[in-house]
Amino acid sequence: MIKHFSLILILTALGVTITPAAEDSNASKSKLRQWAERDYMLGDWSGLRSDLSKRGVDFEFFYAGTVPNNLSGGLRRGAVYQGGLMMTLDLDSQKLMGYEGGTFHASGLWLHGHEPFSADYVGDINRVNLLDFPNAARLWEIWYQQKFFDTKLAFKIGQLSIDRDFLMPELTGSLGQWTLLNQTFCYPSLPYNLFDIPGLPPRHHGLATTPLATPGALVRWSPATSISVQAGVYGGTPDQTYSGTRFNLSEREGALSYFELGYRLHPETNSTSLKGSYKVGAYYHTGDFVDVHDGVLSGFANQAGLPTPGVKDRGGNYGAYLLAEQQLFNENGSAGPERQGLSGFFRLLGAPSDRNLAQCEIDGGLVYKGLILHRDWDTVAIAASYLGISDDIRRAQRDINTMIPGAVPISDHGTVLEFSYKIQATAWWTIQPSLQRVFHPGGSSATRDATAFILLSTIRF
Repeated sequence: MIKHFSLILILTALGVTITPAAEDSNASKSKLRQWAERDYMLGDWSGLRSDLSKRGVDFEFFYAGTVPNNLSGGLRRGAVYQGGLMMTLDLDSQKLMGYEGGTFHASGLWLHGHEPFSADYVGDINRVNLLDFPNAARLWEIWYQQKFFDTKLAFKIGQLSIDRDFLMPELTGSLGQWTLLNQTFCYPSLPYNLFDIPGLPPRHHGLATTPLATPGALVRWSPATSISVQAGVYGGTPDQTYSGTRFNLSEREGALSYFELGYRLHPETNSTSLKGSYKVGAYYHTGDFVDVHDGVLSGFANQAGLPTPGVKDRGGNYGAYLLAEQQLFNENGSAGPERQGLSGFFRLLGAPSDRNLAQCEIDGGLVYKGLILHRDWDTVAIAASYLGISDDIRRAQRDINTMIPGAVPISDHGTVLEFSYKIQATAWWTIQPSLQRVFHPGGSSATRDATAFILLSTIRF
């Protein structure tokens, strides 16, 4: 771990001075600057990458390395190394076979390093590090998509990750362009209610988000560039095997459906107007879920050696959400790809308290691209997230304390504040420090508030 950490610090010191300078003619640039400004660290492979792209074959290799460090509070202090290699392949039907609208996509992940970090060091629900997943060398997604009616209608089927299509930010982050490193800002924590709650009887269901996937299908209708409507149906539990090659659907695991309506403000690419993205959606899982009040009482009685009360099930589970993103300031009326300026985001999610760990989540933040002079591609972000623990869980904990005073802490919320700065060291390399303050790790004051520092470095090959 120390070797990895030292390497990142050395590269950071070198990378800050290697910044793209598009105004220089290519002929006058040094070899080092030309290398820094190309799209990939390994270049065009003597023209092979461009030639394959012209023929309809595109691929990406993307590596992210992190050093998460718990500075104080939580469960214990310490730092580890966690890394991930992402590989993607996309085939274009028009270029390859002469018919329009078809795309085949396949991707894989290699996740490695110490596991887990949050569970061992912080104890938080949200997870402070974006790459805090079990080690695996696995298939990620594999799907085929076909577009019809001048791309207004799209249909996709295959092994899918739900977070690649639903609740996706458009202005304040994307895959490989993370502006914040806490996992809840990548995909909110509340929908993970669909996983079994530790200590309660298992019901075998979950949520297929990166790095997990499940068989599914999606249809998207975009009658105008500013409006989109989409719906997807997925297997009720994701593939959590090491290889990611379990393609399974079963009545026992149920099915998960997502629905979303989106509106984009000023979607034109060359528009200098302030852009916006607004989405409302909902999800529904058909499986049976344990009543959390009964489940908490039963779990405590079982651990204490007391008679175990019965546990009833709740049929189905569901939630709803709102995601709003708005550019607040466009620096110099920029319409270029860097699009410098200030953007804000706000998310609100809710779910029933009788079958879930959390019943509400409120997130918000600000992202500024190009805040520092001559650092047009750098990004600074600050955000906060509040996750409210279920009222029914708190009611069960109060019932336990009525029988045995002080037996269990009363849960209330998990809250995180994050500040990050992403350095675009070269066109293909970023370095990003993140400082986070975690309040009530695990959802109660039983664990001390924690302060974590994460250093992330990403490279496109």
